[in-house]
Amino acid sequence: MNDGFLKAAALSPALRVADCAYNAGQIAAQMAQCAARGVKLAVFPELALTGYTCGDLFFQQALQQAALDGLGRLLKASEGLDLVALVGLPLAVNGKLYNCAAALCGGRLLGLVPKTCLPNYGEFYEKRHFAPGEKRLRTVTVCGQAAPFGTQLLFRCRQMPAFVLGVELCEDLWSALPPSTFHALAGATVVANLSASDETVGKAEYRRALVANQSARLLCGYLYASAGHGESTQDMVFAGHDLVAENGAVLAETEPFRGGWAESEIDCARMLAERARNTSFVPQDEGYQTVEFDLAVAETALTRYVDPAPFVPGDARRRAERCELILRMQTDGLAKRIEHTHAKTAVIGISGGLDSCLALLVAARAMRQLGRPAADVLAVTMPCFGTTKRTRSNAEILCQELGVAFREVNITNTVRSHFADIGHDGQTPDVTFENSQARVRTLELMDIANLHGGFVVGTGDLSELALGWATYNGDHMSMYGVNAGVPKTLVRHLVRYEADTAPTEALRKVLLDILDTPVSPELLPAKDGEIAQRTEELVGPYELHDFYLYYVLRFGFGPRKIFRLARAAFAGRPEYPDAVLYKWLRSFYWRFFAQQFKRSCLPDGPKVGSVTLSPRGDWRMPSDASAAAWLAELEALHIQ
Repeated sequence: MNDGFLKAAALSPALRVADCAYNAGQIAAQMAQCAARGVKLAVFPELALTGYTCGDLFFQQALQQAALDGLGRLLKASEGLDLVALVGLPLAVNGKLYNCAAALCGGRLLGLVPKTCLPNYGEFYEKRHFAPGEKRLRTVTVCGQAAPFGTQLLFRCRQMPAFVLGVELCEDLWSALPPSTFHALAGATVVANLSASDETVGKAEYRRALVANQSARLLCGYLYASAGHGESTQDMVFAGHDLVAENGAVLAETEPFRGGWAESEIDCARMLAERARNTSFVPQDEGYQTVEFDLAVAETALTRYVDPAPFVPGDARRRAERCELILRMQTDGLAKRIEHTHAKTAVIGISGGLDSCLALLVAARAMRQLGRPAADVLAVTMPCFGTTKRTRSNAEILCQELGVAFREVNITNTVRSHFADIGHDGQTPDVTFENSQARVRTLELMDIANLHGGFVVGTGDLSELALGWATYNGDHMSMYGVNAGVPKTLVRHLVRYEADTAPTEALRKVLLDILDTPVSPELLPAKDGEIAQRTEELVGPYELHDFYLYYVLRFGFGPRKIFRLARAAFAGRPEYPDAVLYKWLRSFYWRFFAQQFKRSCLPDGPKVGSVTLSPRGDWRMPSDASAAAWLAELEALHIQ
């Protein structure tokens, strides 16, 4: 439960139709198993105490009483268990029968939620037996306990206020306006659905999409527990298709007819973070009653998959589709800017590295989209003290293969003259030595663009902007930054995608060699012809920084939780022990806060994903904000 994680399970125990004593025993056994595994929320199917397929037996008082006896047994069984359980049963209230979900915790009946939407079409005829639930809340006495009864009920954990539970039953979700919509607006971060959805061809796919989409729409966790083996097969078959979803993603799922249960950890804190930033999510809790309950606070072991590369789809097909989409977005953005400014050329500083390679690929695409020759792109290589033969050669071959105009401007003498102007000895490899080269390169590019009636296309990526790994008014500046929304881990895949789809073998080979070249600004003299300045040795691995960037910006998580997620994501990677994860997370926060002034005056560039640092778009931050609170939370971890 720490850090907002709730371990939850959707279960479909094998049952016997109308045998409430047997069914209660099955449910009690699974409740005990759940508690032993650290599950804090266990959701069982609709009418699980009796079976959904009882038909007119629901009118039999003997069955109704047997269901109440079974509920009493479960209340007793729950006394020593540290979890909330939701169990379905028929319940008579004021002369009407309702299809209900009972919420139990620690021997206490928290409340009863009746089903709102009763299907009475096709194979379903629930209106024959049950009355629809009402919003009006009343108090009923069940199994010797007074408890609230009604559809507008929520259940909140005192020890983890981010865990607020709403309940609906089967058809409620399939209706045009599910009750869960109102539950979420009233504060529910987790919605549980007790269901008896029968299986027909194609229904599992639809059910999965329905659950995932509802969790996305409501910014919530969603559990769906469906009836399984043991229900009558007289006219229907039930597959026990259980699902756990969170904000559009299915975290766990049982295969239909395979048994077992779906179990995972729902991040309730993430749901609150999503809602806080979404101005379309407007709370409305009128008429709702919230019942509070207690659970022991415990560390929740993470079994859910934490992606070490959150910006990059793991599936090859989806990754290729994503790459093509991003390249089209970058291309269209640049094409519009070229068209609007009537630019005669797009000028790019080409280094033989990844970022300038991607920018050049995008510029070539933009000219094709505009029906203009590739030669309207002018690529300029500007060798100086740190330029290696490999990067210089790759830059030239790339330009030849793309058909863009190519020019070399050796800036060595200009930089030396500049050193003399400012009184630098030209030997000391300090920040002035490095930044002077970056600023001279930008000066050359800007003036070449003026000379040729064009503008400078920036090459810096999102990761560099987050870390401030750019020379202010050097490579930091351009007229349009096509890579500004693309993190470094994704840059690699975009270039690889272009290599995989390259029209010539020569282009493919040079792109692959650029991918294999260490990331470097090449501002320090080469050693034996090899790159001497490797970015990731200085600022840290980009795969870590992109991971940190995603959770800092996308969800606003604190350092402790991000460190915990990183440990889960990079578990089994010997190069990333706790000390290394901690070192670069601390470095990330320090650099992120210290370098905001560079991001406050960025050139225009297209947004391509949910995380961006444009000062005019998604990220507004004062340049002199302090990182003290974040660093203090990190230091409290006591990682050596």
